[in-house]
Amino acid sequence: MALLLPLAMGIALLVDRLLGEPPVWCHPVVGMGRYLDLFGARLSAMPPAQAFLGGALVWLFGALMTAALALSLELALIHGLQPWSSWSALLGSALLLGLLMKPLLAWAMLVDEVLAVERALGESLAAGRSQLARLVSRDTSALDETAVREAAIETLAENLNDSVIAPLFWFAIAGLPGAALYRFANTADAMWGYRDHREWFGKWTARADDVLSWIPARITALALIGLRPQALLRLITEARRTPSPNSGWPMAAMALRLNLRLAKPGVYALNAEGNAPLSGDLLLAASLARRAMLGSAFLLAFAALSLRLPA
Repeated sequence: MALLLPLAMGIALLVDRLLGEPPVWCHPVVGMGRYLDLFGARLSAMPPAQAFLGGALVWLFGALMTAALALSLELALIHGLQPWSSWSALLGSALLLGLLMKPLLAWAMLVDEVLAVERALGESLAAGRSQLARLVSRDTSALDETAVREAAIETLAENLNDSVIAPLFWFAIAGLPGAALYRFANTADAMWGYRDHREWFGKWTARADDVLSWIPARITALALIGLRPQALLRLITEARRTPSPNSGWPMAAMALRLNLRLAKPGVYALNAEGNAPLSGDLLLAASLARRAMLGSAFLLAFAALSLRLPA
């Protein structure tokens, strides 16, 4: 039993590498988004207090249903493939659990989309802006080449946590229900957590995502910064420059490790004295993120094993 989650984590990452994302029709994150879409327009028309309460209730119900479904699948899997003394049963369970876990993380797609920004910049600035717009919520129409690369590297660092390490962290802690709950919370924040017409009904979702991402974001930052204790004080200082309590950590770590300046105009500048990103820096950032992902996955698999070994 103790080996089930570590094996499933490895299988999920292998499937992600070999096969990428499942079809839209059966993708659980797409289903989460469609559920949230059912309520967005209605909630945005409500007065602030009602919108906040409505947003919280919609989130709580969706989170409960997501975790309950994931728990049901995990329990059915575990009880359906006994006895655990059989290695074939263990490997079969790990394979199925890994396949269920895979849609809750997205490493291969993240790297492909980010590196596509550099390829698009090789065609034209307009193409680079257009590709970046697929990844970020900010307006890309006025960004120059340097700003496009900065935003792409920031997105890679932030989503290394949101799309990979945080789901693995919660999977290690609480199995499939933990990963599914985190992915629902992060999806809700990505759709509702903005200071516009969604502000009031998105407040609960934003705070929930902040809480669930707090530890994983710092794990991601430490994995990116590596064995450089002298950089930790600067990491703490730089991470606090962003409005988010979490996203600044992996972004600041990436900026410091590669000695790059990463900025969002009018909002923050991380490692302001660093170099402007050049054409090869997106590839370097992707390579660093890959090493951080693999190191974190190994440590989280070990943690999942340790938590489930008999005392």
